Amino acid sequence: MTFLVDTNVLLRSVEPSHPMYPDASHAIATLLALGERLCIVPQNLIEFWNVYTRPTQRNGLGHTAAQAEAEINRLKTIFPLLLDTEAIYQEWEKLVVAYKIRGVNVHDARLVAAMLVHGLTHILTFNISDFTRYTEITAVHPTAITP
Repeated sequence: MTFLVDTNVLLRSVEPSHPMYPDASHAIATLLALGERLCIVPQNLIEFWNVYTRPTQRNGLGHTAAQAEAEINRLKTIFPLLLDTEAIYQEWEKLVVAYKIRGVNVHDARLVAAMLVHGLTHILTFNISDFTRYTEITAVHPTAITP
């Protein structure tokens, strides 16, 4: 099985002091040990950079751009990066219309569109409720991953 790793899991997996770090890092390590394929898409890295470099006073992690670049390069050595295609926008447009998506949920719809175009059926995420409307995919919480 191939999973898309949601940005929230990526972020938690790189911050050992975060309370969700053990769940994120354990889920990733377990899935990789089981031979599952874990992927990311450009949007993950864009969202990651946003939160990773945002000041802590504004609910970010407060890292520098250089640190973000290094961390993103490290993540790309672990997780295959599935690139954007024109088909992703077309799929996104279908999804936002079909599911009547509004506001910030357009970003989750874009992740789902990328998943569908790349043939992924599962997303590893702490935000299960953000993806339950999409019948085409399965959202899996990191704590549900067992050896």
